[in-house]
Amino acid sequence: MTASPAHMFGERAARTLTAELARHAAPKTALVVGAAPGSEVLRAAFDALLPGDALVVTPGAGTTSADLRAHVHQQGQWIVDRVRVAESVGEADPAQVVIVAEPLTGSADDTRATIDGLAKYLADGAVLALAAPALPGFTGGAAAELDRQAALFGVGSDLVLANRPPVRVHRLRFSPAEAAAAEQLAPAYRPSSVPLTRSMHIDSNGVVAAGIALGVAALTRRARPSSKLWLMPALAALPVAAFFRDPERDVPEDPSAVVAASDGKVLSVERVTDERFGDSEFLRVAVFLSVLDVHVNRSPVAGKVVDYFVTDGGYAAAMNPAAEHNVAAYTVLDTARGTVVVAQRTGLIARRIVQRAPVGALLARGERFGLIRFGSRTDVYLPAGTADALVAPGDRVVGGSSVIARWR
Repeated sequence: MTASPAHMFGERAARTLTAELARHAAPKTALVVGAAPGSEVLRAAFDALLPGDALVVTPGAGTTSADLRAHVHQQGQWIVDRVRVAESVGEADPAQVVIVAEPLTGSADDTRATIDGLAKYLADGAVLALAAPALPGFTGGAAAELDRQAALFGVGSDLVLANRPPVRVHRLRFSPAEAAAAEQLAPAYRPSSVPLTRSMHIDSNGVVAAGIALGVAALTRRARPSSKLWLMPALAALPVAAFFRDPERDVPEDPSAVVAASDGKVLSVERVTDERFGDSEFLRVAVFLSVLDVHVNRSPVAGKVVDYFVTDGGYAAAMNPAAEHNVAAYTVLDTARGTVVVAQRTGLIARRIVQRAPVGALLARGERFGLIRFGSRTDVYLPAGTADALVAPGDRVVGGSSVIARWR
């Protein structure tokens, strides 16, 4: 496990790498392997600490434990009381979050050995966070092995382009986590939500779409300099980017609250049965999203993703009853109060569903987990006997903020 200045983590990559640590609201134990004084990863780990937390750090390449201890003492007594410097990983106890603070750049065998060696320091349901370079055309053994491990044990992956070089961060879990643990989590930091201002973000899909529009405009102007055709894609860049806006939302702290999975207008509130989710009756709240609504989807409850599947169908207008049979992606959550399902349905224009929460992932209430491109519909299925609806057809709701139902 080696790192060089060209392969270090910047602020955005460090926040992504330490996201699992930062989202734990309850007292937690953590281990940072391969730390360097003043590194962005160590700074992000310190920022994530809360009263009652315990963090163990071990030195990375070119760093000594004495260097690390001196750096820890420079941070003040609050950090000193919560951080212990160990000579090696062998001195650490199993932790709830283990973070490898250096990018993995070795062979597949080296990477596998690193992961196997760290597995013994993971508590039950713990997460191991690590990363490898994601350069175009990069086929290094470390990246390939991490992708393989993620396919088997991954509970989240993020591509961080705003880093030199770009890196892909993986979060692995080798033993199952309890669904109830999600209730102790805050929504995770996601690099797919790019900040524009303090309160307004844009999904990375919007950055790409706007970039494509501006690129087309530049090529058109170069090819036909006397024509004004280039203005069409240039002017389209802003509304296209605006479609992917992703504002910050205040998620209710009330544990009995069920929040909207998306912005939009409530189409229906009804009791239904669906054999795919068992024999029980569900309370379904369907919300229509126009092209003017925010299309980022958020988890209505805290829970564990236990299934995800896509069904084939048509592309009827999302506000019509026939949209129930459109192409849809179903995310099934196990919660302390039963099974909850979120259906992301396509519409007349929408043809692409993005879902970023793999099976095994824990989602906090109000956490971003995907989006639907252009007009669409989201349905939230709740156990009918344990939840009461607080909205009616025609009501406007705000994703991650509006309370659509309450647990009894």
